[in-house]
Amino acid sequence: MSVRTYVIGVGMTKFEKPGSRDWDYPDMAREAGTKALADAGVPYDEIGQAYVGYVYGESCAGQRAAYELGLTGIPVVNVNNNCATGSTALYLARQAVRLGAVECALALGFEKMKRGSLAMTYDDRAQPTLRHFESIATKYDFTGAPPAPWMFGAAGREHMERYGTTAEQFAKIGHKNHRHSVNNPYAQFQDEYSLEDVRNAPMVYEPLTKLQCSPTSDGGAAAVIAGERFVDAHGLWDRAVEIAGQSLVTDTPASFRGDAIDAVGHQMTKKAADLAYEQAGVGPRDVQVIELHDCFSTNELITYEALGLCGEGEGGALVDSGDNTYGGRYVVNPSGGLISKGHPLGATGLAQCAELTWQLRGEAGKRQVEGATAALQHNIGIGGAAVVTLYRPAG
Repeated sequence: MSVRTYVIGVGMTKFEKPGSRDWDYPDMAREAGTKALADAGVPYDEIGQAYVGYVYGESCAGQRAAYELGLTGIPVVNVNNNCATGSTALYLARQAVRLGAVECALALGFEKMKRGSLAMTYDDRAQPTLRHFESIATKYDFTGAPPAPWMFGAAGREHMERYGTTAEQFAKIGHKNHRHSVNNPYAQFQDEYSLEDVRNAPMVYEPLTKLQCSPTSDGGAAAVIAGERFVDAHGLWDRAVEIAGQSLVTDTPASFRGDAIDAVGHQMTKKAADLAYEQAGVGPRDVQVIELHDCFSTNELITYEALGLCGEGEGGALVDSGDNTYGGRYVVNPSGGLISKGHPLGATGLAQCAELTWQLRGEAGKRQVEGATAALQHNIGIGGAAVVTLYRPAG
């Protein structure tokens, strides 16, 4: 018998440009983890297991990070699932509670990154994303652009060719997310840009300009997960947000059939979303606020369709209608998303969890989506994994 699971505490650091602050990953973990425990109102010795996510770092950095919070001898599991690392740590912590292994678990994520575009760490072994590159390259020649914007830019081009989507519709997403981040004190960027600024920014890989691309970032985030018996015993119902549905899906054959949209995770996301909706007993129309993986503006638009927010090929129309921001049907990335909030890989999924927890508690300040009763999170990592999570207030 599975246990109902709840987020009872969240915390995060401000996301920063790499090298702009004198700190290391243990500092990030201590700050984020301490905030999450304080938010939950429980000490570290109540944690039964910890799942610690990071992409760039030495073996057992997860233990080194968690030791900043306490030395209780609990299992600490190191997690690496590319850009989906933070939400994978969340998935594992929730699974431990849901299946009754522990009553309370910690998901912690951090990243200390190098400046500039992502690059290979090792050149003497098989690259995990090589099959994805090769699949896209059957249709779009690899250029001098960095690999990530090339992949997601190619997916955007394919969407334009297939459905008539325009470069301006992608630019509107970058414009929206930078505008949202103005009200987020945790965001790496808090500057608002005009649509013209976004369109005229330096071109990285057409149709993606610099202001439509997520930056490299340093930072940490954490969430405390507990079962209903723990929540009840500690009187935490006023803090608790239920994880009503959650699914983790890896690549299917569709990722490697020469379709750029599927190579960057469309089918993974669709399958994960369908499973999470079924588990939660809701559909996309029941959701008001969404944090999704906008590593590039092209991916946000493609993901609208994969999550069922609109039909296939209708992402551009959803953008033009304003149904992705305040006053519309959904508010997507009220935090500013990866594009403006930042993207420290191991922390991203947990920062999304924190934002949605604050939204459902009514604690998001100027970013608050009024009347939110259901929230949706989407986090992907090429190579690959997609994690989709549905949240609702406890009760």
